[in-house]
Amino acid sequence: QVQLVESGGGLVQPGGSLRLSCVASGLTSDYIAVGWLRQAPGKESEGVSCLSNSDGGTSYTDSVKGRFTISRNNAKNTVYLQMDSLKPEDTGVYYCAAHKDHRVETLIPADFATWGQGIQVTVSS
Repeated sequence: QVQLVESGGGLVQPGGSLRLSCVASGLTSDYIAVGWLRQAPGKESEGVSCLSNSDGGTSYTDSVKGRFTISRNNAKNTVYLQMDSLKPEDTGVYYCAAHKDHRVETLIPADFATWGQGIQVTVSS
C-alpha cells in the first residue's frame, strides 16, 4: 500500500522559511516521480515542484523558482521541499504526491495518482 506522510508545516512570517518533509512507503517501480502540490483557499490545486525518481531532474512552477528547492534522501525514503522567502500567496495546504506519468516532471495535479493527507502552510504577519 502506497503511503505518503507530510510534516513540517505551520505558521511563518513573510520572508521566512519552512522545510516540508514527505516520508514515502510502498512506492512500486512504476511510480516515476514525487512532487509537491498545493491548494490555496478558494482556488484549485496547483503543482509546485516535482522530482524524478530516475535521474533527479526537477521542475518548479514559475512563482516559486529561486525560492523553493526540492530534494530527497533515499536512505530515509524522504522527499523535502525547502521553502525560502515565503510570501502570503504561498499559503495553502501542501500535498506530497507521486505519479506514474511518462511526462516525468509534470506539474499537472491530475497526473498524480497518489496523494498524502496534506499539511497546512500559513504565511502571515
